[in-house]
Amino acid sequence: MECNKTKNMKNCNCTYPCSRKGLCCECVAYHRASGELPACYFDKTAEKTYDRSVSAYLRARGA
Repeated sequence: MECNKTKNMKNCNCTYPCSRKGLCCECVAYHRASGELPACYFDKTAEKTYDRSVSAYLRARGA
């Protein structure tokens, strides 16, 4: 299956300059290997911190 970068860019909220932007399959694999979550899991405020850790996700969700 191929990623549709043009379609994905419409929903990508990542503000970090990255070669994987819009390539969700590559982005998820990259962050998963690092024990992180991609930007699309975070709201606008939390995403801008660039902290992609699971603990940051839980803090942003009030857990």
